[in-house]
Amino acid sequence: MSDSTKQIIHHLHGISTMQEIADKAGLNPAIRAVQVWQCKRLLASHQQMYQQKRFKPAVEFFINELYGPNDFSQRDQDIARIVPKMSKFLPEKALHSLASALHLNTLSFELDFSLAKQLVGTEINRDSYAKAYISCDNLAKRQQQIDYIRTLGNDLAEVVKMKGISSLLFISRKPAKIAGVLALHEFLAKGFKAFKNLGKVEDFIIPVVNKEHQIMQQLINSNSPNPLPDV
Repeated sequence: MSDSTKQIIHHLHGISTMQEIADKAGLNPAIRAVQVWQCKRLLASHQQMYQQKRFKPAVEFFINELYGPNDFSQRDQDIARIVPKMSKFLPEKALHSLASALHLNTLSFELDFSLAKQLVGTEINRDSYAKAYISCDNLAKRQQQIDYIRTLGNDLAEVVKMKGISSLLFISRKPAKIAGVLALHEFLAKGFKAFKNLGKVEDFIIPVVNKEHQIMQQLINSNSPNPLPDV
């Protein structure tokens, strides 16, 4: 079993455990509310890039497939079901990018969980969110989340350069559907499509990472005005 496959199993276990804890604590509605607000915030913060045809698919992929309030349980079940066989039909680079995506997804859920505990029963707006963000006191993990945006972007950029990856995704759709892992296939295909025509990935990743880092620094600096948009 490859290191990437082991990481995939680790992250799947992590997200499953946290989801069970959130369910038992009755925090899922609050977590979804946090995720909905964050999607609006991300779109507002990166609206300039979102309005550009070249960058729009990549922005949508990160928000909808990694940060949004969507139910990813079917995708994760697909992955868990075929983990032992994944290395047989997915190149190592693709497995590595999937592991990075799941790492980012798991870390984001953990951070959302922490915010939800602070915000449960509270209307989420720029002020309440900023207060909860500071109260969570998890700056190191916030920095790690931003770093993994860069990591995943670079990983996907490498995957789309692979010879024959487009054909592989096209011809494997029907077998994936028959095998009951269509959700996984669609996730990989969306990531490929989002980065296929992006060109130089740094043109997308660097502005996003810099913007998120700037927002983080302003949020934790008591002398800085609230950098969050009113959404």
